[in-house]
Amino acid sequence: MSPIAEEIYTSVIQTLSPTDRLQLAALILDGLKQNVSVIDISDDWTEPDRSDAIDFSLQYADSLLK
Repeated sequence: MSPIAEEIYTSVIQTLSPTDRLQLAALILDGLKQNVSVIDISDDWTEPDRSDAIDFSLQYADSLLK
């Protein structure tokens, strides 16, 4: 987390009531919906993605067999 976001969270958001925090989260998410073009939602896996998934799967399988 960036230092600025952490400072805002600690000094402002953490002091809000749970209801106000939920409303703020909803506002933030609604704002992000408008910028959906910035978020890559494709189903395409890059070679590093596939490699990471294979590595994790093999490590997990190894941990189960020990």
